[in-house]
Amino acid sequence: MRCAGGELVATGRDHSRMIATEGGHRVTPAELFFDLVFVYAITQVTALMAADPTALRMLGATVVLALLWWCWCCFAWLGNVVRADSGAMFAVLVAVMAVVLIVSLTVPEVYDDGPGGLYAPLVFVLCYGAVRLLHLVTYWISSPGDEALHVTLRRTALLSVAPPFVLLLIGSAFTGLTQALLWLGAVVIDYVGIYVTGSSGWRVASPGHFAERHGLIVIIAMGESIVAIGVGVSGLPISWPVLAAAATGLLVVAGLWRVYFRQISEAAEHRLTVLEGDDRTRLARDAYTFLHLPLVAGIVFTALGMKTVLHQVADSSHYDLSEPLHGLVAWALTGGVGVFLLAAAAIVLRTTGRRSAVLIVGGLGCLAAGAVVVLMPALLALGLLAAAVTAMVVLHGRRAGAAASGDQRAQ
Repeated sequence: MRCAGGELVATGRDHSRMIATEGGHRVTPAELFFDLVFVYAITQVTALMAADPTALRMLGATVVLALLWWCWCCFAWLGNVVRADSGAMFAVLVAVMAVVLIVSLTVPEVYDDGPGGLYAPLVFVLCYGAVRLLHLVTYWISSPGDEALHVTLRRTALLSVAPPFVLLLIGSAFTGLTQALLWLGAVVIDYVGIYVTGSSGWRVASPGHFAERHGLIVIIAMGESIVAIGVGVSGLPISWPVLAAAATGLLVVAGLWRVYFRQISEAAEHRLTVLEGDDRTRLARDAYTFLHLPLVAGIVFTALGMKTVLHQVADSSHYDLSEPLHGLVAWALTGGVGVFLLAAAAIVLRTTGRRSAVLIVGGLGCLAAGAVVVLMPALLALGLLAAAVTAMVVLHGRRAGAAASGDQRAQ
């Protein structure tokens, strides 16, 4: 049956089968429900970093985030061509949610398995493999007559699923640097495999839905940074410096929100809508599947830094207000924003062909600022970061507005 807007909706007879989406398809409540497990997963990644903020652990946590991101992306693509609220597809989503929830439970022990219970690294790998297999099988069933898609799915299984899964299995038998490097190799092979497979066979039926899905996962990551502010002061007394730090941290997140949702995402969605066929698929792969990962990773890094700032400011029995951040956590506070801004600049370049000097310079500056953060009080560093992000929002907004006006005059 069709609704007033012309979109296919599920009826009693459609209840048990998969239903194709149409051009005006938007995000369904089923997909919002699906995203709930990724809220917890991202929280677990931040906790994994915070437990041992060394270079090795930061690398390992980033690898775990990349694997979780791939699990989410698989079903963002699938949900763009098959309605997530149809009976069969919703059953698959619930099954994947259960598996990803198990994956999330293993994250704290994925590099340092605790005594007793199941071996966490192996459980993580097996569940990850199950998610990838469910994705391929469901995609195959959803389009029984699409030979081009089936060829692409076979290539994906051979290049981007099987080899990385084997590496992940081997890595689960090791610990420390060896495990992290083997798993990093699996991620690299996975991403290269998807690029080599090409765009033929994949399709983006609804650009609006695809852009909205990725905007929602960015919101989830930003929500984690706000949660980190609260976790940082959990069980500690509230003071004026704590209130100031919390408000300042929120200002940083608000600035990143403004950059993405008011200055980047709309132009990216417009460009995705204009393109068709393989050109649209390539843009979706590059600007969303590939470049949104460092965008989300940057938010997670910043959340780690803000969590530590709030904890230091609140824990007056062990720290005073002149205490700076130390080690990689100091880099994470500003470096995370830097990664976010550089990813945003790459998205702008890929979707519009323009280089954003404000985002590039701001991103590089934030990456380098970690060397200065270790020399100043943590609360001051957070305040200066908030001021810098606010300034970049204003400058980039003016440049983007001027560029858009120039394009309109040229047309």
